[in-house]
Amino acid sequence: MTTVITYSRTQSVTYVADNILKSLKDIIRLSGMDPTNFVNDTEINMRGIKAWLESEDLQKITLEIYDPATNGLILRWDIDVNYSWSAGDGNFWTDTDQLRWAIRKAGVAPASAKYDLLLRTKPGRPDVPGWYRTTARSTDGMVRQSLGSTIEHNGLGATAAYWRQAS
Repeated sequence: MTTVITYSRTQSVTYVADNILKSLKDIIRLSGMDPTNFVNDTEINMRGIKAWLESEDLQKITLEIYDPATNGLILRWDIDVNYSWSAGDGNFWTDTDQLRWAIRKAGVAPASAKYDLLLRTKPGRPDVPGWYRTTARSTDGMVRQSLGSTIEHNGLGATAAYWRQAS
């Protein structure tokens, strides 16, 4: 008996988008911040991530944790998108243990901290309702800590990293 499982590009996009949003919510929550605003924006966030994953215009998802008094970056999480679509056995996974370990290592955000979600896209990408152009906060004086592969579905994947203050 032979069994064949086929995954479509749409299933891969949905799986990766869902797990990116879940990972970001975990980062917010486990960093000691209130995820209410993030959860309230789930539809807009999902719309942008899925549309730009599907068009292969999404390059990076960034969660900036900042001090609202100074607008200075406290901590930053990056999820870089990798497009190497593959046919085959339907390989898919999300490394939540790796992410939880990194969140503990990065530490809890100050009680006053706020966060913003930014999506870096390729030039000429289509517009998506609810999203607008902005500039990321500076990472001067910070060090990037790479976590490696975090999410994978048939070659559509994501690697995670966080930025912390240099010692």
